[in-house]
Amino acid sequence: MANLGNSNQIIVGAARLFVSKGTSGKGALKYSQGSGSAAVYNFSGSGSVSGVPAFVSGTAYADTMEAASDFNNVGYTSNGLELQFQPDFGEVQVDQLLDVAKLYKQGMQVNLVTAFAEATLENLLLAIAAPSTDKYDGATEDSVLLNSGELGATPVERALIAVGPGSGDPDATGADAVERVYVAHRALSIDNVTVMAKRDAPSMFEVTFRLLPASNGSYGKIVDRVRGA
Repeated sequence: MANLGNSNQIIVGAARLFVSKGTSGKGALKYSQGSGSAAVYNFSGSGSVSGVPAFVSGTAYADTMEAASDFNNVGYTSNGLELQFQPDFGEVQVDQLLDVAKLYKQGMQVNLVTAFAEATLENLLLAIAAPSTDKYDGATEDSVLLNSGELGATPVERALIAVGPGSGDPDATGADAVERVYVAHRALSIDNVTVMAKRDAPSMFEVTFRLLPASNGSYGKIVDRVRGA
């Protein structure tokens, strides 16, 4: 009988999302734009070059990220996360064919969509692509400065790392467990963000991050990892 498929390869479950710290511009990027290291790091020795924490054998990567000083955990999310790939193709039409004779790629856009279920001021900064310097921590109160910015100002870019279940045995635990790691080098929120307070719905920030490629053309990486002993 033919093999119909492998149910162990079906991935179900939420990911934990971590965002790099930073203030503005390139200072918020946690990878090296030079030498192409952002595309070739392997979470081991080159992890210190790219700014991405290295894998630790036998340790869940989410725990490694939790201890990383350069990243913050955004906490609970709603409706998971979605990676959207939107290629744009041009067409070549000729007189002899009713359909196009050739397609060629002329553009590309990648988005990461999620919703922050924890409506903290830190998450608000991420949602509106504001620098961390716009948040003020006082003795008895914290606040976020809402301003229009300056003409020509660029939104803050941050690195995103999400850790969720990977393809493999869903019942595996410990060293045999498989996890999937999503890395985005340059992410910035440029869409509308709604801050709400409603009696019949929780306050959360729905965010669409536009991903930009590094100087080597890499948006990031998706890795299936076995924890190991």
